[in-house]
Amino acid sequence: MSHAHDKPFVLPADQIHIPAGSMWRKMPIIGLVLGAGGLGGAWATAHGDTHAFWYAYLVAYMVFLAVALGGLFFVIVQHLVRAGWSIAVRRIAENAMITLPVMCLLGLPIIFLGAHDLYHWTDVAAVEHDFMLNAKKGYLNETSFLYRMITYFVVWTGLSVFFYAKSTGSDGNPEAGMRAAHSMRFWAAPAVALFALSLTFAAFDLLMSLDPHWFSTMFGVYYFAGSALTIFSFISLVVVLLHKSGYLRGVVTTEHYHDLGKFLFGFTVFYTYIAFSQYFLIWYANIPEETMWFGYRIADDFLPLTFLLVAGRFFIPFFFLLRRGVKRNAFTLTLAAVWILFMQVVDMYWLVQPVLAHHHAQESADHVMRMHIGPVDFLALLGIAGVFITGFTWALGRKALVPTGDPRIEESVRFENF
Repeated sequence: MSHAHDKPFVLPADQIHIPAGSMWRKMPIIGLVLGAGGLGGAWATAHGDTHAFWYAYLVAYMVFLAVALGGLFFVIVQHLVRAGWSIAVRRIAENAMITLPVMCLLGLPIIFLGAHDLYHWTDVAAVEHDFMLNAKKGYLNETSFLYRMITYFVVWTGLSVFFYAKSTGSDGNPEAGMRAAHSMRFWAAPAVALFALSLTFAAFDLLMSLDPHWFSTMFGVYYFAGSALTIFSFISLVVVLLHKSGYLRGVVTTEHYHDLGKFLFGFTVFYTYIAFSQYFLIWYANIPEETMWFGYRIADDFLPLTFLLVAGRFFIPFFFLLRRGVKRNAFTLTLAAVWILFMQVVDMYWLVQPVLAHHHAQESADHVMRMHIGPVDFLALLGIAGVFITGFTWALGRKALVPTGDPRIEESVRFENF
């Protein structure tokens, strides 16, 4: 909801710009230190066990790739549907989105250095002696994998740079903002198609192909649902932290908290629908090469983790976010956001690490699926987080915290829920 005013709508400069001396401006350096220390420490801690390092690296990478891709999704969809409420928080998503070029660079080691440790289908001899892998080798081979991954990285980088440049380039210029808004709205439709296809196949290639005998056409949507939850949690958390630091007060309001909370609630239900549908269809069909994927995720040490995922991804956030007051309160919204971000880490661990545990179980005498969570996992997560924080906070301090050139910024600031 917006109101007409005789004077131009002007946002307080001290609320939308981070000054040079702020702690936020120092975060890129801190992030670089964490990134270098975390990744270096993870490699050293692995003690030559390259499998342990690359599986931990992939878990961490997919967690923060979800934040960056979630930011791209948020930005594209807001332009596609001409949303007004979200403009005040859109720059947070744009800053998360513009880390995609860096995240793509972090993906290159997986392709060129870690593929043989991660993906069984890269073993040519094993493929030749495996009927199912041999049937899939037209898709699952290193050359095709490389070309597909480079295509995804080019698409993600191109889309993120385009929308970021259009938005930030019109800051403080309403006329340029009007032109940019029309341009971004026009390109949002093809962009969402490119986003959907690239994310889906990237999820197939990076995660689903860890178990090359297993397949699910719903898997891309599963990863997307987690990405959407992740970005809404991330935006909520960052906005609250900026408020605590004295920024965006009177710009991002309780009404925006409320809408972010509603999206957290809605995508919690959507994620559960996708996850349960995938499980139910596989359970009902009872085809061995499909059920085994769930089979060793409910075996031995991984059964409690599966129960945590069920409770933590649905029951806890669903009932916690039911009440209107929870979504409109900064503290309770922060609790929900932090919990959902934590569960994204658990989810990615649950998708990736059972593959390595299954491999070790086959080689052990007792064939027990053991779950190992050690320093290499925490350090890899810290390292990727540090690099992401560097890119995000650099973008955060570089431009205004809101798209000041957007012609509907006043509508967003004065927005009210009914």
